[in-house]
Amino acid sequence: MLKRIEFAFGGMLLVTVVVLVAVASVSRAMGSPIIWSVEMAQLIFAWLCMLAADIAMQEDRHFGLQIVREVVSPRVADVIEIFNIVVIIGFLGFLLYYAWGNMILMHPRLVGAAQINASYIHASMVVGLLLMMRTMVSQLIRRIRQKEAN
Repeated sequence: MLKRIEFAFGGMLLVTVVVLVAVASVSRAMGSPIIWSVEMAQLIFAWLCMLAADIAMQEDRHFGLQIVREVVSPRVADVIEIFNIVVIIGFLGFLLYYAWGNMILMHPRLVGAAQINASYIHASMVVGLLLMMRTMVSQLIRRIRQKEAN
């Protein structure tokens, strides 16, 4: 259910960016540019990128080292994969700490013509990292249960 909501929201963000860029291009060509369009496109694109990264993680579409699986036994490969997920969760937690601090630091700054707080753009990192941590924790639980079942 959540995956469908994320996918729909990602599609909506993509359509919004495309429409915004198209409208801004046409208005610029007609001689009256929309000065806030670049800031809004950046804001939307940052959120889209983080959402897409989480969707890719949910579907195991991020890069991996499959050569390790081919060299070692399936049991060792499962242990390495679980260890890898734990390392990724730790790394995401490390990034989350600094993304949170960055978001707080950026709140007083206003972005260009739109005059929105820069923290709205930087909040995409915090939310995206939390989504990816949730995804990796659920994958860790699933892999541990699979290992126990075998």
